Amino acid sequence: MKIAVSAQGKDLDANVDPRFGRAPYFIIIDPDTMEYEAVDNKQSLNMPQGAGVQAAMTVINQNAEVLLTGNCGPKAFRAFKAANVDVITGVKGTVKEAVEKFKRGEYKIASAPSVRSHWS
Repeated sequence: MKIAVSAQGKDLDANVDPRFGRAPYFIIIDPDTMEYEAVDNKQSLNMPQGAGVQAAMTVINQNAEVLLTGNCGPKAFRAFKAANVDVITGVKGTVKEAVEKFKRGEYKIASAPSVRSHWS
């Protein structure tokens, strides 16, 4: 299994970024081994619109099965649902802390986006 985490930095000590589409990085991590890769999200950072969908495609193309993030808008949420990626919002702390909480079953899969369109 692969988990994607929206992150403010390139490693497990980075904070989870509350803004999915405009997060600087996605940490793609195997929760069993804790091996990870930082994926740059620079293509979405300065987009006037569509950043969430572009970022969702980046995560989907990494074969992630779960996304841990602070917030996820409706267009990205729909893209994840279409790709069978579970979205978990309201995530805070470091990437490592978030993955550990996920492994302990402390998060609930979101049934709807956590913000409206064009949240920034």
